[in-house]
This record gives sequence, C-alpha cells and structure tokens, in this order.
Amino acid sequence: MSNNGTSESLRQLSALLGASGVALGAFGAHALKERLSRKATGIDNWRTGVMYQILHAVALLSVSALSSNNPKSLKASQSYSGGKVMALGTALFSGSIYLLCLDIGPKKLLGPTTPIGGLLMISGWVMVGMGKY
Repeated sequence: MSNNGTSESLRQLSALLGASGVALGAFGAHALKERLSRKATGIDNWRTGVMYQILHAVALLSVSALSSNNPKSLKASQSYSGGKVMALGTALFSGSIYLLCLDIGPKKLLGPTTPIGGLLMISGWVMVGMGKY
C-alpha cells in the first residue's frame, strides 16, 4: 500500500472524529443538557471531550495532507504512525470523558483511560514532529 493509503485512512479517521465531534457537541448542548447539568462539572467535562476531539480531527486532516505530499513518510503497512496513535488517543480520551459524564461503564476502568488517551495524543504529536506521519 502506498502513502496514499495512509493519507486516505487518516482523512477518513479525521472525518469520523470531526463529524461525531460536532454531533456529540450538539447532543450535549441540547438533548443531554439537563442530564449533564446534574453533575457540577458535567457540561464542562463534555465540552472538553468535544473540544479535544474536534481539534484532533483537524490535526489529523493536516497530517493526512502531510502524508500524501511527503514521499519519505511512513508506509501504510507500518502498524503505528503518529496520526494513527493520535486518533486512538483521541478516541480513548474523549470517549472515556463522554462515558464518565453519562455514568456509563466502570469508573475504575474509564478513569485511567482518559490520561492514557492523553498520553497517546501527546505521543502522536511527537511522532508527527519527528516526521512519522
């Protein structure tokens, strides 16, 4: 598979994260507003999850463009690229925040998932900075 495959995968991940981030932001602001307001930090935490998700969706779109224009970027066959690590981190970070806000799932598992997701996002940024798209 060529770099175009990597670029396309990152573009698709970006679109998924971006679209679902907008939908979750709207859902939280309207349909879940009352439920999220029951917790002192419910709305703020939800907004944090949405903000990081949308920010990283845009970042992944940029990484996709870098990947498609750089012949030295990693091949799609490699398991881990900065963009893929960033996408996984975003899903874990924001996803665990959403679930914690809604009291869905075990807090003992979800609590540590948030910082793990954050570390993966940071790692993805570092990898991108090293040219490992």
